[in-house]
Amino acid sequence: MEYTIKKLSALAGVSTRTLRYYDEIGILKPARINSSGYRIYGEKEIDILQQILFYKELGVNLDSIKEIITSPDFDETKALKQHYNELLARRQQLDALIHNVEKTIFNKGGKIKMSDKEKFEGFKKKLVEDNEKEFGKEIREKYGEEAVKKSNAQFMNMTEEQYNELQGLGNEVLKTLKEAYKEGNPAGELGQKAAELHRKWITFCWGNYNAEAHANLTQMYVDDERFRAHYDKEQPGCADFLRDAVKIYTEKIR
Repeated sequence: MEYTIKKLSALAGVSTRTLRYYDEIGILKPARINSSGYRIYGEKEIDILQQILFYKELGVNLDSIKEIITSPDFDETKALKQHYNELLARRQQLDALIHNVEKTIFNKGGKIKMSDKEKFEGFKKKLVEDNEKEFGKEIREKYGEEAVKKSNAQFMNMTEEQYNELQGLGNEVLKTLKEAYKEGNPAGELGQKAAELHRKWITFCWGNYNAEAHANLTQMYVDDERFRAHYDKEQPGCADFLRDAVKIYTEKIR
């Protein structure tokens, strides 16, 4: 069956403007243009649009989606299985949060007594699973399965007080890093303070500290665009600055 752009828009719940944009950037072109100048889409284009929407729902940006689905090696069946597994993982996350809310309702009603740890289990589990989804492969290749398991266990066993301390420390790292960058000297007092705070933060996460791993981690922040975007969000250049500051810091303490 074939669809005009208007009918496809109604079918898929995507605006005609979006479909025109997809055509412009080459991610979803119509099968043909009819004699009246209308874009016409067939079964192949329907399947491509479905894949685009699946990837968008999973948080993948358009540039990456285009690269994936236009690759000669793109396997639609394999992609669908991947979507399926990721959606199952998301459902597990939601189930954990729902269970946590249910327990909280019973706790408020006096039917059960929740420990402070239980109150945050659902949220922490979701954070671990989100991190696993986005960075799991890379951190396992770099640090190994056991190190990742230990770090995840360390995080899951945190009390509310420890979790809040971790969040506060992470914010302090970013704030100090931004100030140090403006000063412009990785070896300076502020630069080394940022490196020291970052050491405390990763030690909190990992449960131990290794200077070489610390230096390697900040190099990964520079090499991986996802990490770089986090540290460069408010001040471009902070990822490189932190890498340089930590390199100086770790050379002093090794």
